[in-house]
Amino acid sequence: MSVALVGAGPGDPELITRRGLRLIQACQVLIYDRLVGPELVAEAPAGALLIDRDGSEQEEVNDLLVEYGLLGLRVVRLKGGDPFVFGRGGEEVLRLRAHGIEVEVVPGVSSFAAVPGAAGIPVTHRGLAQEATIVMGHGADLDFPRLAANPGTLVLFMGARSLPRIAEGLLAAGKHPDTPAAVVANGTRLDQEVVTSTLGEIAEAAAAVPTPALIVIGEVVSLAEAIGPAQPQYGSVVRQPA
Repeated sequence: MSVALVGAGPGDPELITRRGLRLIQACQVLIYDRLVGPELVAEAPAGALLIDRDGSEQEEVNDLLVEYGLLGLRVVRLKGGDPFVFGRGGEEVLRLRAHGIEVEVVPGVSSFAAVPGAAGIPVTHRGLAQEATIVMGHGADLDFPRLAANPGTLVLFMGARSLPRIAEGLLAAGKHPDTPAAVVANGTRLDQEVVTSTLGEIAEAAAAVPTPALIVIGEVVSLAEAIGPAQPQYGSVVRQPA
């Protein structure tokens, strides 16, 4: 009995690992996230059971993994980005192993660095940022004083809808309003969209950006226009507010 947790990467289907793709192509059951590209789902064999977990609670997903894992089927749990970076992969592994089911974890390219990089924003850069911090953006318990004092880059997952609150909290905690900031939606995809501004203006500038999106705050954002998109096919256009 075994289940594979596979990281699908940040969006572009070509950024999945070779090991991950082989497992998808040999699976009998594929349980996948909403953000996984349809191109990867289509790699599953004909006759494989495809389960879109969109709308399911995490406990329901855990139960499905155990159910099909105990049947001895080749199960792939396909997760956006990396399974262990805000992917709740650890919870799934613990549940499976509690039932005696072996688990293979196939790391994926995380959106943490790949999405900013695809938009021309290196999360670290000599002379600008020597550290980077990843944060879950939609929680109510953000430590704004600690984050505002961080001298490096802040990368916030799942925070686009909370961007006004996040910006306000950082500003109130002492972060300079002129700190460069960016919001990247559909990162590494053909419809990638990037908005750059300052921390004081980013909430208004990015109000129309689709979700989910990644937020990047720090001096490295100032490099986005000069570096440009990592790949021409991403078609990123950095828009400054009028």
